[in-house]
Amino acid sequence: MKHNAEEGLAEYPQEVIDLINNQQYCGRINDPISSSYLKGPCGDAMEFYLVIDKDKITEIKYYTEGCHTTRACAAMAAKLASGKTIKEALSISAGEIITKLKGLPEDRLHCSILSVSTLYRAIADYLLKK
Repeated sequence: MKHNAEEGLAEYPQEVIDLINNQQYCGRINDPISSSYLKGPCGDAMEFYLVIDKDKITEIKYYTEGCHTTRACAAMAAKLASGKTIKEALSISAGEIITKLKGLPEDRLHCSILSVSTLYRAIADYLLKK
């Protein structure tokens, strides 16, 4: 189910709309070093794909067909983790996602936890393979 890029976005600040519409980190990687999949309590599923070289995230993609907030949180987590070391990426918090995405609806803050948890699971997949 694809969401119309403009549908239901009026409640979001322009910076969040821009992030949702930016496809830089959206998609899948065919042969990632690690990946993860989680389904949130709201029913939205999220995937993260990582390419890591010398403990640095050199490529990151997320995939979700979830709501705008899920997409915004995943995009922000990817943006914050891109180019970071594993240790730096593990310091990204749900609170940081919420702070960076000013104006998220209160009833959707759980999406920030889903994005960070999915990112952490992809990192764990990498670390457990080492």
